Amino acid sequence: MPAGDGPEANLINKVCIYGAGAIGGWMGVKLAQAGCALSLVARGGTLAALQQHDLRLQTGDVIASVKVKASADPAALGVQDLVIIAVKAPALAEVANAIAPLIGPDTIVLTAMNGVPWWFFEGFGAQYAGTRLKAVDPDGAIAAAIPSRHIIGCVVHASCSLNSPAFVKNHFGNKLIIGEPSGEKSARVLALAALLEHSGHEVAVSEQIQKDSWYKLWGNMTVNPISAFTGATTDLILGDPLVRDFISKVMLEAKEIGARIGIPIDQQPEDRHAVTLKLGAFKTSMLQDVESGKEVELDALVTVVKELGELTQVPTPFTDALLGLSRLHARVRGLY
Repeated sequence: MPAGDGPEANLINKVCIYGAGAIGGWMGVKLAQAGCALSLVARGGTLAALQQHDLRLQTGDVIASVKVKASADPAALGVQDLVIIAVKAPALAEVANAIAPLIGPDTIVLTAMNGVPWWFFEGFGAQYAGTRLKAVDPDGAIAAAIPSRHIIGCVVHASCSLNSPAFVKNHFGNKLIIGEPSGEKSARVLALAALLEHSGHEVAVSEQIQKDSWYKLWGNMTVNPISAFTGATTDLILGDPLVRDFISKVMLEAKEIGARIGIPIDQQPEDRHAVTLKLGAFKTSMLQDVESGKEVELDALVTVVKELGELTQVPTPFTDALLGLSRLHARVRGLY
């Protein structure tokens, strides 16, 4: 699969997952099964599990296992054709500090993460082009460590969790939306789409990946933090009319922000609620993080929306209330 933009393009063969959690592990197993030389940056219990049991994926009653090269030191893995960053946003600064040995001149960096990415205004939003979002990249260190020319964005529509370290369970969903920040249908993004399809994913190439990121955020920027501080599953959250109304008001603020930066949403909050309710009762990723004692990714999901409201002069009183409550809950538990 060619990774470059010309006929001399390299093959996308060497693939490294940075973030061997649920989503990274799910993608990694499928890519290894498709023939990629897979490596993972991992440490602690995850690294030990990889060395003892390989990387495993449960889909229904079927369990797949693949051998990987794993190390806590990216320098031990070397330059890759494709690096998939699948960490939670709070870990990104640490990733940026260590990722350099994995990136060569033609390396693709695929960001399979929730929330608004640090490269959001790269190649997009004429009025705000090049704007650094302090909520996700406070000092510009992430952008400096991972230049935008390497980036392809990825929006994941799948629910996965960990049975145990390096043992992933895919509950539902198999879709990846990928795209260049500029929206260009480049040779490398088409080649990557072909590889991901070959590995068994449902793939769409987006003409505006920022809009896909924003649309996903529009749903999970509310339900995720509310689940985290209430402990409720999505059906209970949306089943309470007062909570549902509050969520709708937050979403209307975000909808107006999106319209002002050039990514309008042609739905109303109730349309999105109906989609979420069809998924049944499930624990959001942020609730899973709270239950596991992991730091929560509030900044990429909620703080950044407050910042974008200030940038676009959209008042965000309901978003501010959600952020304040979520942040306080997480701080009390040492998770923020």
